[in-house]
Amino acid sequence: MTGGSGTETGSALRLAVLRLSRRLRQESTGSGEITPSQMSALVVLSQHGELTLGELAAIERIAPPSMTRIAVRLEANGLLERRPDSADRRVARVAISPAGLALLQQNRARGDAFVTKRVRALSAEEQEVLARAVPILERLAADEGSSRGSDPKST
Repeated sequence: MTGGSGTETGSALRLAVLRLSRRLRQESTGSGEITPSQMSALVVLSQHGELTLGELAAIERIAPPSMTRIAVRLEANGLLERRPDSADRRVARVAISPAGLALLQQNRARGDAFVTKRVRALSAEEQEVLARAVPILERLAADEGSSRGSDPKST
C-alpha cells in the first residue's frame, strides 16, 4: 500500500492488525484452555509481579468486578495465587503461579512458532519491510496519552 490518505492507511492497518491478532490468539492458545482476558492478566502479572486486584484491573483497564471474576477463574485453574498483603491483611494480592507461568511460556512459544513460520514464507524483501516496520508498530502501540474515550479496550 503506497500513498493514500492517513485515514485509508489507518483503516487498512487496523483491520490487518485485528486479523493477525485473532489468528495469533487462535494459534497460541491451542485448545482454548484460557480466554484472551485471562491470558492478558497472566501477562501483566508476569511483567509486574505481585499486584492487588485493583492494581491489576487498572493496568488492564477493566472494572474491578470483572478482574475479580477473571482472577477467580485463574485461581480455580491453578494459574494464579492469591496472597494476603503484608501491610493490610484485608487486601489480597495476586501473582502468577508456576503453572500459569508454564502456560504463558507455552502459549508464547506456539505464537512465536506461528509467526516465524509465516514470516519465513515471505520473500526476503517482504521480510526486510516487516523488520523495518516493527519499531514503527511499537510506537503506534505505545500508550502515550491515548486520545480514546473512557473505554480503552474498545476496537
